[in-house]
Amino acid sequence: MPVHFKIVIDCADPHRLAAFWAEAMGYQVEDHSSFIAGLLANGVITEDLLTEVDGHHAWKTLAAIRNPDDPFDAASDAGQGMRILFQVVPESKTVKNRLHLDLHVGLDNIDAEAERLESLGATRAGERLSEGPAQWIVMQDPEGNEFCVHS
Repeated sequence: MPVHFKIVIDCADPHRLAAFWAEAMGYQVEDHSSFIAGLLANGVITEDLLTEVDGHHAWKTLAAIRNPDDPFDAASDAGQGMRILFQVVPESKTVKNRLHLDLHVGLDNIDAEAERLESLGATRAGERLSEGPAQWIVMQDPEGNEFCVHS
């Protein structure tokens, strides 16, 4: 039986990265405010675990994005398909990622997509590279995590 998974990215500001990656990938930032309201009302959690994002309660140290076309849990808004979770860690990024995302945009769209991502806060980490028919540009998200804009 296949194992269900999500990708988890360590970071300093989970809400900033969730907003960036949701826009970059056409994903949706998960809205956990209704779930959080129920936990607060039942005394399961306290306000110190929370922050406010776009006028509603959110987890202080976590944010997530999901594919808007995949199923999700209506009570928590957590995706049940492809999703990425961003979690606060105390240390900053110091070395190259051992795992990264490739955003496949098609050969003719690489440069335009790289420019769009730069307008969202990404930076280019190098020039266009190629290997056989594949081409890509290595970029970094707003916290320096490498990813590729790929053919």
